[in-house]
Amino acid sequence: MTLPKHIAIVMDGNGRWAEARGEPRTAGHRAGIEPVRQVIRECVQLGVSALTLFAFSSENWRRPETEVATLMGLFMEALDREVEELHANRVRLRVIGNRQRLAVRLQQRIAEAEAKTAGNDGLCLQVAVSYGGRWDVVEAAKRLAARAASGALRANDIDEELFAAELQLAGLPDPDLFIRTGGDHRVSNFLLWNIAYAELYFTDLLWPDFDATELQRAIEDFTGRERRFGLTGTQAGATKPSGSTAGGSKK
Repeated sequence: MTLPKHIAIVMDGNGRWAEARGEPRTAGHRAGIEPVRQVIRECVQLGVSALTLFAFSSENWRRPETEVATLMGLFMEALDREVEELHANRVRLRVIGNRQRLAVRLQQRIAEAEAKTAGNDGLCLQVAVSYGGRWDVVEAAKRLAARAASGALRANDIDEELFAAELQLAGLPDPDLFIRTGGDHRVSNFLLWNIAYAELYFTDLLWPDFDATELQRAIEDFTGRERRFGLTGTQAGATKPSGSTAGGSKK
């Protein structure tokens, strides 16, 4: 089975999961922690190179203050509780997004967790917090424009490779498989540049109900896709491998 090298996941549906049970939305966010653990462990076991999780978008700051505060608190708790297991499993943690909007204490905790796992050579785990795809592109453009203005770079030298090196996922392969839970079929401003040729997989399952078995279903669906990257099947030398297509929508 050909595994995706890099999996990106929009973890959607925590609030709706809780509301359907008559519980506050924050209960859904707490319930969503266990699927994160399962997915990370499964990726480690399978030998997936990179996993990027969309935890909190730049637009999520507009949510009720109590919900935002709970999410930030859960993130702090998770860093304190999970970093030892990540380190033991050789996972390298990196948080991507606009950190300047985060509390100073949280920024410090992130830096400590990243430093602790920086030398690990296993799964590269990116957690997107205060992240937006358009923000990512604009910030990259600003940095390149500043270099051009200083004379360190000519505008004509800017190509896709140079631009990608300024993005938050610099140094990693682009996601092969993009998963979104919760039933919505949109990318929601996540990794807009990097998912240009990702295979999209949508499931109606709400995130707290997602687990390692569901991840396997998504990967099996991925293995049944013919990836041509703009070429014909003959040019790409692609043959469609056998694999289940249950549970996902092909885009």
